[in-house]
Amino acid sequence: MRNALSKAIQLLVGSDLSIPNIKSTNSRPLKSMTERELIQLESEIGSKLFGPVSPGCRREFFNENPASWIWHEEWIDDTGIKRELTTRYEVHEKGILKIRPNSQYEYIQGEELRNLNTAVQMYHEKVMKNIYNSSFNA
Repeated sequence: MRNALSKAIQLLVGSDLSIPNIKSTNSRPLKSMTERELIQLESEIGSKLFGPVSPGCRREFFNENPASWIWHEEWIDDTGIKRELTTRYEVHEKGILKIRPNSQYEYIQGEELRNLNTAVQMYHEKVMKNIYNSSFNA
């Protein structure tokens, strides 16, 4: 799994980033947590990478598996209707495939790819530091 994550990051950021070993601490007994609980903790960090979440809104950004990133947002529009959008970014040999409901799948490029790259790097740095008590060296 570690090699797959390294490959996914290499495809995203264009370089081979070392993935540090996950360490648990007494204040965070990670072994007793389920994978879903860890994803929820990671998603809390990911949701804050893009600024504060407005009241009544919800945002998630997390690494579902070595080849999939999820961006989910819920908000109330100007007419008072609850809206939501989930975007999945999948790592493929050809690039990063963006998948949205009722939309054509497309490989991202340019500014969107750079923004995802930045978000992934920030996510890993903060998750490794705040949850796994480890540093993330790019």
